[in-house]
Amino acid sequence: MKLIPFFLLIGWLFIGCDSKKDSDLTIVSPNGEISLVVGLHNGQPTYAISRHGESIILPSKLGFNFQNQPQPANHFIINSTHKNSFSETYTLPYGEQKEYDNSYNELVINLLEDNEPFRRLQLIFRAFDDGVGFRYHFPEKEGMDSLLIVEELTEFNLAQDLESWWIPGDWDSYEHLYNHTRLSQIDATKKRNHPNLGTTFIPENAVNTPITMISSDGVHISIHEAALTDYPDMTLGVDTARLKLQAKLVGHQQNKNKAVIPLPFSTPWRTIIIAEDAKKIMTSNLILNLNEPSKIKNTDWIKPMKYTGIWLQMHIGTMSWDYGTGKHGATTENAKKFIDFAADNGIGGLLIEGWNTGWKDWFTGVAKDSIFDFVTATPDYNLPEVAAYAKSKGVELIMHHETAGAALAYEQHLDSAFALMNALGISYVKTGYVGEILPKGEHHHSQWMVKHYQKVIEKAAQHHIAVIAHEPIKATGVRRTYPNMISREGLRGQEFNVWGKDGGNPPEHLTVIPFTRMLGGPVDYTPGIFNTQLEPWRKDNQVNTTLAYQLALYVVLYSPVQMVTDFPENYQGHPAFQFIKDVGVDWDKTIVLDAQVGDYVVVARKEKGTSSWFLGGITDEHERKLGVRFDFLDADKTYQATIYQDAPNADFRDHSNAYEIKNYAVKKGDEKQFYCAPGGGFAMSIKEVTQ
Repeated sequence: MKLIPFFLLIGWLFIGCDSKKDSDLTIVSPNGEISLVVGLHNGQPTYAISRHGESIILPSKLGFNFQNQPQPANHFIINSTHKNSFSETYTLPYGEQKEYDNSYNELVINLLEDNEPFRRLQLIFRAFDDGVGFRYHFPEKEGMDSLLIVEELTEFNLAQDLESWWIPGDWDSYEHLYNHTRLSQIDATKKRNHPNLGTTFIPENAVNTPITMISSDGVHISIHEAALTDYPDMTLGVDTARLKLQAKLVGHQQNKNKAVIPLPFSTPWRTIIIAEDAKKIMTSNLILNLNEPSKIKNTDWIKPMKYTGIWLQMHIGTMSWDYGTGKHGATTENAKKFIDFAADNGIGGLLIEGWNTGWKDWFTGVAKDSIFDFVTATPDYNLPEVAAYAKSKGVELIMHHETAGAALAYEQHLDSAFALMNALGISYVKTGYVGEILPKGEHHHSQWMVKHYQKVIEKAAQHHIAVIAHEPIKATGVRRTYPNMISREGLRGQEFNVWGKDGGNPPEHLTVIPFTRMLGGPVDYTPGIFNTQLEPWRKDNQVNTTLAYQLALYVVLYSPVQMVTDFPENYQGHPAFQFIKDVGVDWDKTIVLDAQVGDYVVVARKEKGTSSWFLGGITDEHERKLGVRFDFLDADKTYQATIYQDAPNADFRDHSNAYEIKNYAVKKGDEKQFYCAPGGGFAMSIKEVTQ
């Protein structure tokens, strides 16, 4: 990390403890475009945000309700404040770019109650060029070791009835399609989930974060949170009449309190990304910047890669997770075949699901807190032999730990499970939490589970294991602090196309994800399906994209671990498979060339350590031409571009595999347009021509 050597104290303001006068304090972003005003009015702290003088967030209240404690509303005075400016550049073991800029102006306000019990509260605000982050800090207090939070009262009073993309405030799942309405039209209680999901709970008209919105003058705004590690998920209750969003913390089925916090304690950051257009919001690093630097000193073992898997076959039905069905997928023989396929095609890893005992018990209803021990393989799977074979071929195995939601039982097995992985030289694990959470009463997004997910990450880091989390807590930039949290699901994934009971994922779905879910961090979506009609197994289902769209996802959707999802036989001898073999997974530079939320996106990424570029462009259900101007190339070089694009007759419904491969010589300043069919796209590799 390169640190710009200054941490400049700008000012210090002291206001006497007997003062209850209204007061406003202001900071602006380093470029002067975003202004944050924090006020204390009749003892109630508030904040407001504007951009270029136009209101984004109107004055909004801050605070909490506590259990068994007097409520502090209207009883605060300002004890002291100070301002700071900070700037640094830092690097990550992997990422969308080589270096990240982290520059902000900070305002810290120390509040004190003017009556008993004289509690203190610190408000910390940071203004960046791309938005604002703020958090609460509870200092130590004599005679009080913890607080029980019934509700957080943080408000976001929007200045307009914004165009919004949102999913319901589900306490157990993020696997919803995004809805597109005005803020005043949000009704999350009517948006229930897919019939294949066993657990989902939407208690009120609330949305999950990130919620992304656009103002009448095109300003893009996204509300989320950063550094969520030991606190409940924040959903946002919607007051459609007042255009107000208010924090609604995920709770417990029996307990009134939402969070138990030890003193001292800092909450996650509440974040508002503000950008002039879709291109700028997609490349915001505000969430990442609000997390602490890496706590893992040596990260050489965390390596980006592509991986294949014994996984899709189970969803299609040609193989089974369950030993004893006659179709068990995780056999020694099958594993070696997949290892050979990976090694022959430069694919770095192999995920094998269903390798361990317990699946039959789970499927037949045996108490799920006792079925998986994460170390006992099925009789037809010789784990040490497979691990040794993979190592001999230069392929990383990815262990699979499906907990069935029995999180407490998983914690009790973590040491033995990770010790086995260490003994076998396995450095990656995919975790899963399908179904109702145990301990009973907890939800996937409650405080207990947030702390559980963090415990798994930290324990895995001690064992030099990288985690790919499914059914996770949402991404909030924790990968900066724990880069072994390499990728996660937390969205409606590709498997919904296979299940297909509600029509699968429409083409529009992934034109929304880069501006919503992906703002929090990498996405394990499982792209690359060539047999988009799912023939001959699922005649009534299909993947609602063209083949070219599937290729483009390797660039559009960022993840340092990208799955090569389809059956190996669907890739063998297929000319378009060359793009998957070529495309990078780690980047020196990312440029969004063109984008409109919910309609289309075009992204260019420069592969780390090479001169090669890769492009991906996708559209929704509407055909369109997307233009690329090659200004990002070096001026003194010539490049060869290979384009994989939709054929003129392509359509995701009936001709999804109609595509063309073309080659062009390109140079800086060239401009070309590419046809995208309904549900289609294009992918491009650009390599420098050397003499």
